[in-house]
Amino acid sequence: MANKYFATAGRDIPSGLVVFLVALPLCLGIALASGAPFFSGLISGIVGGVVIGALSSSKLSVAGPAAGLAALVLGAITSIGRFDLFLCAVLIAGILQILMSVARLGGIANYFPSSVIKGMLTSIGILIIAKQIPHAVGYDRDEKGNLTELFPFGNEDWHELLLPLQHIEIGVFIICLTSIAIMLVWDRPFIKKRVKFIPGALIAVIFSITINEIWKASNSSLVVGSDHLVQIKAASSVNEFLSFFTLPDFSGFLDSKIIMTGFMIAIIASLETLLSIEAIDNMDPERNVTNTNRELFAQGVGNSISGLIGGLPITSVIVRSSANLHAGAKSKLSTIFHAILLLVSVITIPTLLNLIPLAALAAILLLTGYKLCKISVFSQMIKNGKYQWIPFFVTVLVILGIDLFGVYPPLRGEGLLVGVVAGLIAAFGAILHGNLKNSYFFHKDQHKAGDTIHIRLSEEVSFLNKASIRQTLDHIPANSKVVIDASHTDYIDFDVLEIIKEFNLIKAPLKNIELSLDGFQEKYQIENQSNVQSVH
Repeated sequence: MANKYFATAGRDIPSGLVVFLVALPLCLGIALASGAPFFSGLISGIVGGVVIGALSSSKLSVAGPAAGLAALVLGAITSIGRFDLFLCAVLIAGILQILMSVARLGGIANYFPSSVIKGMLTSIGILIIAKQIPHAVGYDRDEKGNLTELFPFGNEDWHELLLPLQHIEIGVFIICLTSIAIMLVWDRPFIKKRVKFIPGALIAVIFSITINEIWKASNSSLVVGSDHLVQIKAASSVNEFLSFFTLPDFSGFLDSKIIMTGFMIAIIASLETLLSIEAIDNMDPERNVTNTNRELFAQGVGNSISGLIGGLPITSVIVRSSANLHAGAKSKLSTIFHAILLLVSVITIPTLLNLIPLAALAAILLLTGYKLCKISVFSQMIKNGKYQWIPFFVTVLVILGIDLFGVYPPLRGEGLLVGVVAGLIAAFGAILHGNLKNSYFFHKDQHKAGDTIHIRLSEEVSFLNKASIRQTLDHIPANSKVVIDASHTDYIDFDVLEIIKEFNLIKAPLKNIELSLDGFQEKYQIENQSNVQSVH
């Protein structure tokens, strides 16, 4: 097995270096956004690469701390009050993921409508932006030295919310704005095509260190002080290094709030992982298919270990995974090697890491948050119809109402769970309302080898049918003739349409399946791109 991986080392080692350069600032930035020690972000990056990289069946996926969990972790740590108690929630989440894999729940993402998932991610993007503004302007601690936030769950008066904007440190603010500009310019095609393996976030971090050192040398008033820099302990011995790891306080297993937090982490981390795995499998030119139940097991083991030694929750991360793919990785060696580089950097260059201004990391997170909640997401959801935008907006409004504006203080820090549940209720309510008018059926004719397979869709097809439709299409034998008939269908859920489009454009041609789409071109603007022209 080792020889199999090292056979492609010539491609994997350089790819691992690229992923390391992407992951290093993200691990530190997500720790900052989570209100956790910087060391914990690096721990989860190392565990995600080595442990999950070794156990997962995915050749390209890279796991580590995820921005999608930062808002939940920040709220949980704030609510629980102690990081070692919070680690119990990470450990509980890992154990739950292992149990989910044993129960073969790898297809659980199919039962969550994309409108609710996108609503959750959009809310997370807005929360990340709101929480990073104090670090971006240099007013992130009050007169007592306590960490301040722009929107502190509604615990303070409204006039205090704008305090960070009234105490801007010019040097910090310049670094943040310049870092954002560098990343935006670096992402332009004319630069990205020429230096595609060097991430803009790394360039922004290097620039921020350089400019601050120049300010120091010239005794400029713009110098960013140590209280606005990364702070990672440096070890002089192995024993001292081992003392940096934090063990969980196992009394947390008796706390219902911590148990509930572990449950939320397990659900959200699993959904984010499964969605990322599906995305990277679709991007993979070799069309490898990841075993989702094994992936849940790998994630569960990784989160259990991360919780035991002081790390943040881990998921498969699409940014690092896509960087791994585009850098030319061929095996798991790449993701494992990137984690080894993270470990080496923690041991050998903590002094250099401590020169990074928090404003540069805030800039990375501000752009990350913006990508999750940009205006096009809202317009696309509205365009997709009421069955999409109603659950989407319900999810967003409930999460932000609880976690950003504190409309119901007893639930602060638990907005993600409440918002997702509210979104699901809205989605089910919309479907039930539709089913009062039209019953649903999904029928695949019995057939023999060589016969044409007819799949007829009913008047309304909801996201509840997504899993069965995907399974049916995935099990159609190669060299078959298939007709999918939507001529009598009034509504097809957006998620189901995406599955049919994927089958039409990718899976059917790969299996030499002759596909006819009846009623799709006129109603849903889907034209058959495989072997047989659409039927009208």
